[in-house]
Amino acid sequence: MTHKLYWDDPHADAFDARVVAHGDLEGRPSVILEATLFYPEAGGQMADWGTLGGAPVRDVQVDAEGRIHHVVDELPAVGSLLAGRIDRSRRREHMALHTGQHMLSRALLDLGKAPTVSSRLGESGATLDVDRVLSAKTLAAVEARVNEVVDEHRPVRALHPTATELEAMDLRRAPKVEGAIRIIEVEGFDLTPCGGTHCTDTAQVGWLRITDAVKHRGGQRLTFVAGPRTRRVLAAESESLRALAARFTCGVGDVAGAIDKLERELGEAREALGATRAAYAAAQAASFTGDPLVATLDADVATLRALAAEAAVGRSLVVLSAPVGDAFHVVVARGADSPHDCGALFRRLTETCGGRGGGRPERAEGRMERAPTPADL
Repeated sequence: MTHKLYWDDPHADAFDARVVAHGDLEGRPSVILEATLFYPEAGGQMADWGTLGGAPVRDVQVDAEGRIHHVVDELPAVGSLLAGRIDRSRRREHMALHTGQHMLSRALLDLGKAPTVSSRLGESGATLDVDRVLSAKTLAAVEARVNEVVDEHRPVRALHPTATELEAMDLRRAPKVEGAIRIIEVEGFDLTPCGGTHCTDTAQVGWLRITDAVKHRGGQRLTFVAGPRTRRVLAAESESLRALAARFTCGVGDVAGAIDKLERELGEAREALGATRAAYAAAQAASFTGDPLVATLDADVATLRALAAEAAVGRSLVVLSAPVGDAFHVVVARGADSPHDCGALFRRLTETCGGRGGGRPERAEGRMERAPTPADL
């Protein structure tokens, strides 16, 4: 069994170890070492990256027998001594995320009565699922509690209790494996079985932020960042906020107010445009003749709809079209006492004019390859 150096010192990034065997991981050549700093993908945590003997390690996985496979391009000789080095920044990120996840799970349980269903520390995002939907207020309190513990510089330790000691522990969740159990303790805050790599002090988590919360399978999925990822997210958000401030020619703290003002002005402009469009449609519709009315107009889709509604008053049937790119937007409408089924008529028109769309007996619309003519009715 490979000795897990990453348990001895999660901050170490270099080691020497002998090759004890060659392996095969789903058709890929692998090396089994007497000891390793490479953490294999497991428990929702990604595998370490790095080199062995100067050559890249492509993947690290543990098989059903517990052997740790280091996937390489070329196999070194069994018995050879290799110098290994892991990607320190990647390990640092994983440790902060994993310890942060333990702390987040504890705070969610304490403040939201929400046990963790599952978690995943992915390449682009870390997620945690709980069995219920929590309010924004509760999530804010959870995040604040985690960061309070971060600021307290509490020790984080790996414990290997006896069976008797384990029974006396107030674990956040029960162990998922049998035999010797490794417990990660955040002093005075959390006790959880785990085989992953962790910080040795809560301050190393840096700052945890919940960046998203969505409903998921009857509960809630939280996306979060910690450690180096938090710094990257904050830097990106700051850059976006400063860009918005520059566009609005205001201070960073005034961006929200500037957006509110823009939304009010946009709403007022839409109301004014709607009134103008309605007046135009009423005036234009008065000049139309014929029933049924079939016409192709130079109008945008919103105006076309307004014209169809106005023109349908007092008529049995209206079919109006307007060019949109290389096709036509078509609106079919009827008067209040008309027996025509606009939806059924539209479907028949698509058979001769090509296109797609539909609607109700009172009104239908969609795109057609050509504009309908009276002969198509």
